Amino acid sequence: MKKRLYNPHLAKIHRSYTIEEAASLYGVFKGTVRAWIKAGLPVINDKRPMLILGSDLVAFHQARRKKNKQKCKPDELYCVRCRTPRKPAGKMVDYQIITDKIGNLIAICPDCESIMNKRISLLKLEQLTGKITITLPQALQHLIDNHQSSVNSDLKQE
Repeated sequence: MKKRLYNPHLAKIHRSYTIEEAASLYGVFKGTVRAWIKAGLPVINDKRPMLILGSDLVAFHQARRKKNKQKCKPDELYCVRCRTPRKPAGKMVDYQIITDKIGNLIAICPDCESIMNKRISLLKLEQLTGKITITLPQALQHLIDNHQSSVNSDLKQE
């Protein structure tokens, strides 16, 4: 089973917590907090009740989050199924516009053939043009631009 990542900002840094308080704060069992202590979460002293500084609790969870992060190179997208950064299959991606400044790159993973996504700004998109082939969306033809008469207008003329 995959390790869960907890929000480091739940704990207050100027407060100390008992094991029970830390467990209720994160919604876990007391045994989970004891496992965190065995994994390196520092306690104030070994006497009962064991107290954990809030700043240590925040730092512990931030370090766990940072350890699991993987940086993608500019021409790579993160595959959720493979859990690694990969270059797109055939070096081809589609760009989907979200706003006028950012959009999504959508590609297929070369190993597992699942969909990969990456949010990217329009400025960074220009840096990728030589490395991968980017397909930009085509402008849609609006109904107003259509010069053909509609079916309903033909019925009204009769």
